[in-house]
Order: sequence, then C-alpha cells, then structure tokens
Amino acid sequence: MQATNRIDMVDGLRGYALFGLFMVHCVERFELYWLDPRPDAWFDGTMAVFAGKAFAIFALLFGFSFATIMANERARGGDFTLRFAWRLALLFAIGTLHALVYRGDILQVLAAIGLVMIPFDRLRSDRLVAVVALLLFAQLPLLWRAWAAGEGAAWAVAPPGFWADSGLATLATGTLGEATASNAGPGMISKWSFYLETGRVVEVAGLFLAGMLLQRRALFAEAAERRKLWLAIAAGAALVWLAVNRIEPMVLPPPPEAGGAPMQRQSVEWLTGQWRALAAMAFQVAVFVLAWHSPLGRLLAPLVPAGRMTLTLYVGQSLVAAPLLYGFGLGLWDDFSSAGMVLLGLAAFALQIGLAALWFRAFRYGPLEWLWRAGTRTTLAVPMRRFSPPSAG
Repeated sequence: MQATNRIDMVDGLRGYALFGLFMVHCVERFELYWLDPRPDAWFDGTMAVFAGKAFAIFALLFGFSFATIMANERARGGDFTLRFAWRLALLFAIGTLHALVYRGDILQVLAAIGLVMIPFDRLRSDRLVAVVALLLFAQLPLLWRAWAAGEGAAWAVAPPGFWADSGLATLATGTLGEATASNAGPGMISKWSFYLETGRVVEVAGLFLAGMLLQRRALFAEAAERRKLWLAIAAGAALVWLAVNRIEPMVLPPPPEAGGAPMQRQSVEWLTGQWRALAAMAFQVAVFVLAWHSPLGRLLAPLVPAGRMTLTLYVGQSLVAAPLLYGFGLGLWDDFSSAGMVLLGLAAFALQIGLAALWFRAFRYGPLEWLWRAGTRTTLAVPMRRFSPPSAG
C-alpha cells in the first residue's frame, strides 16, 4: 500500500504541474498574449502562482523519474544507461514535432538537458550531487554576465536574442504553413535563446539533480513518516522567498534612466527571479506532499490520472488550442479577457481530468506514453489494454 500511495502522490504532483503550465499557457494565449500585453489581476495572479514554478516541478519530477528508472534497472541486475539516452532522443523528437505547433514546447529542453543526469547517476555521493545542484542554482554564469555588463564587455551588454522579432505575429495572421515555418525557424531560435540567456538551462540541470536526490533519499516514498522534514522544507522555502524579496532591492544595479547598464540590471533580475521561483516551487511541493497525507488528499486524488498521461495531455493541449487561437484557425486569441481565459482553462482542465480517468479504466498508459515506452523498448509488444482479451478456444 505504501508503494501505491507513493506513486499516486508523485503522479498527483505531476498532474498539478501540468495544470499550472496549462493555466500559464491559457493566459498567455499560447504565446500570442505577448503581441499586445495587457496585464491585469487575473494575468498577474496566474503568473505569480504558476509561472516558473510549474515548469520547475516538471523538471524536478523528471530527475526523480530518471533516478527511479535507473535504480529499478540496477535492482534487476541491468544497466539502463544507453536505453535511457535513446529514450531522451525519442522525447526530443516528440518535442521537436510539438514545437512546430507550439513554440513554447518544453519537451525539447528537458530531453536535451536530461543527458546531464547520466554521468551523475554514477556519482554515488549524495552530498556531492547536492553541492553541484546548489552551485547550479547559484547561477554563476548570470553573475558573471552581470559583472561583465558593469565593466562594459560587448558580449554582456548586448541585448538577448529573444528580445528580437521572433515572427510571433505570423501565428496570429499567417497560414498553417507560415505558422509552422515561423515556429521552426525564428520561434525555435528565440526559445533556446531564452532558456540559455536567462539561465533556465542551468536551473533545469540543478532541478534534475535535486529530483535525483529526492528519489535516493526516499523523501517522497517516506513522506508520510517524515512530515516534520516536509514542514521544515516548506518553512525554509518561505523564508528564502522572503529573504530574496528583501535583498533584491539592495543588490539591483541602478536602472538605465539613472545611468545603470541595462543588461547588468536585467541579469540580476533574472537571477533573483529564479531564486524566488525556486523557493516558491519548493514551498508548493512541500505543501502538496503535506496535503496529500492529510484529509485534503482526497481532493488532490483526481489529479492522478492526468499526472499519469502528462505527455499526451501536454501535447494535446496545443493541438486543440492552436486551431482555436491562431490565425490559421478561428483566431480567437484576442477575443477573451484574461478572466475569460482563466475560466476556460479551468473548465478545459476539468474535462482533461475526466477524460484521463475514463481512459485508464481500459488502458495502462496514455497514447503518447505508450508510444514513448514502446519506442524506448523498441518493441510493440508493450501491453496497452488494462485487461487482455480472452484467448480463442
């Protein structure tokens, strides 16, 4: 029973992360909000709760799942290293195809950076893995850029590539072919520029290692018995969040209108913003774990089916939203307020939860999850249906 609860809790947390990502995508109109930004309380509130946090939970659980897969294979006396590299290659391919529809795709990023976990899996010192993760969270490249920008280094003061025109307007007015070409070209370049130049790539690598530590130290598996530790994590995360908010105004370089270097200030803002988001993410994870092992757990249980088919639902959301919002379809991206998009998002995700629950009454895996698993194993003999039909005769 303990193992089932553990798996269900992790799947529930993954479902929560999927919900958060979906709500961010909704208020962003799957990127088109940035053509004519009009922030309001609904937009700001959604971004404050989920932006940078839901994505971070996904990355954390990606590292946790990797460590689980590798540990299970070792327990069977095997080595899954090469097979996992192939698994990442398949995910990268899925993400690349998805990015042609939705340029904000994160699957490519998770797959590419996921390779860093393979050598660290052979590092058996949890303490050393933790030190490396903390160094990654320190964002030394951003600190270096902030210092270099203050010194006037040309590379450091140059505006980031994703600030340039990425052809986003094509999604609002272009044909399907034009939108796909825009996503494959300037959209893809802009996305990777964002992840590289804001330090997200380094952050994701740190989260992968943190997820590995969660699995190694059994912090999810033994969550019910270690409530005090999770309470301490929640309290510590809240204190870090408060500290970053307090310290940020003291360390920010002067704004450009006061003679400061724009990219120096921007680099520091990216840095403190990530620290704040990481603290908020840790707080949300801890609260979720504590709530799961309380009477509130039954309210979170409906997230489990969605968490078991996040790949299918994540890609499916874009395949439905793009024809509704983009110019090659109904072009509804500017027809709803942020409040309307939040309400539509809530209704749509409730529908996804219901569909996922129905799906798992008959099947073991979501459609894309099955395809990914079969591709990883290089066999179609992976059972899909929950109950095999009786044999003839």
